[in-house]
Amino acid sequence: MNVRPSHAYLSPRHNGQHGFAKLLLVMVMLAAVLCLGAYMLLQRWLEQPVHQESAAIRFEVAKGASMSEVAYQLAQQSGYGTPQLLTLFARYRGAATRIRAGEYDIPPQATPAEFLEVLVAGKVVSYPLTIIEGWTFQQMFSAIEQHAALTKTITAAGDVMARLGRPDEHPEGRFYPDTYLVTKGQSDVELLEQAYQRMSSELATAWAARQEELPLKSPYEALILASIIEKETSVDDEREQIAGVFIRRLQKGMRLQTDPTVIYGIGASYDGNITRAHLRQDTPYNTYTRGGLTPTPIALPGRRSLQAAVNPAAGSSLYFVATGTGDGRHYFSQSLAEHNRAVSRYLANQRRGNR
Repeated sequence: MNVRPSHAYLSPRHNGQHGFAKLLLVMVMLAAVLCLGAYMLLQRWLEQPVHQESAAIRFEVAKGASMSEVAYQLAQQSGYGTPQLLTLFARYRGAATRIRAGEYDIPPQATPAEFLEVLVAGKVVSYPLTIIEGWTFQQMFSAIEQHAALTKTITAAGDVMARLGRPDEHPEGRFYPDTYLVTKGQSDVELLEQAYQRMSSELATAWAARQEELPLKSPYEALILASIIEKETSVDDEREQIAGVFIRRLQKGMRLQTDPTVIYGIGASYDGNITRAHLRQDTPYNTYTRGGLTPTPIALPGRRSLQAAVNPAAGSSLYFVATGTGDGRHYFSQSLAEHNRAVSRYLANQRRGNR
C-alpha cells in the first residue's frame, strides 16, 4: 500500500518567508508606534512656550544673524531647551531666511510658531521721539543726540544739512515738529530726512491754499513768518489774528517789532530777561532795528502756524501785547495809543502776579 506524504509539511523556504512577513509586520507596527509617538512629542513641543516669563520679554535680533544664532541666543536668554529643533522647524516653515533684525517683545506663552511669526513680521519695538512746536533747530538736534535708540552719525549740528544733501539750506525751521517712532539702531540721518520731508510736504500744502495778494514771495517766506507766529503764541485761535497783524505791517512797510526775533538774534547769551538794550542791539534778526522778515525762520512751526501765515485773519489791528493774566492770550490794538494803554495794563498785571 502506497502512502502519500502529508501536505501539512512546509519547506524550509516557505517557513523562512512566513517568518520574514511576521518580522516585517512587527517592524511596520513598531515604526507606526514610533511615528505616532514622535508626532505626539512634536505636537507637544509646538504647544510649549519659548519662554516661561509671565510678561513679554525683550529680544533683539542682530543684523545679519542666522536662524541658528537666533535660536541659541533665545536658549541663553530664556532657558529655551531645544534650539536645534527650533532651527529645523524654522527651515521647514521657510522662516529661517525671512527673520528681520531689530528688537521685539515676545509675548508670554508664545509658541515656536508664534515666535517665528513675530520675527518674520518685523514688528519691532519702537521708541517715541517728540520734536516740540516752537523748538529751535539746536533744541531738536540736542534731543536727537540724547535719544538712546538712535545711532548717531552726525557729530555737529552744522553738518546736518550737508549730510541730508542740502548744504546750501539753513536748517532752522526745516523740520516738522511731531512725535516720531524710531527703532533701535535707526540712524539720526534717517529720522532727520523724515522730519525734513514732512515739513516740506506741510509747507507745500499750506502754500497751495494761501490767500491771494499776500506780501510773501515764496513758501520759504511763509515758513519764516510761521516760525515767528509759533513763537508769539501757544493759543491756536490767536494764530490767524497775529498773522493778520504781521501781514498788515509788512504791507504798510512797518517793522514787525516782535520780541522772539530779538531773542533769537541774541542767541546763547540771552538769560531769559529781554531789556530795552536788547531791543536796540542790532542783529540780522532784530525786527525792531530792521524791516521785513528775518533772514531765516527762528523756530520749528507746526501746522496751525503754517496755515495761519498764509491765511491771516482780516482786520485792522497793528499791535498786540500779552494780557498778563496767565492764560497766554493777547490784546490786539488798532492804534499806538490803544496799544500803549494795553502795555500799561500788562505791566500792572505782571506786578500783581509777582506779589
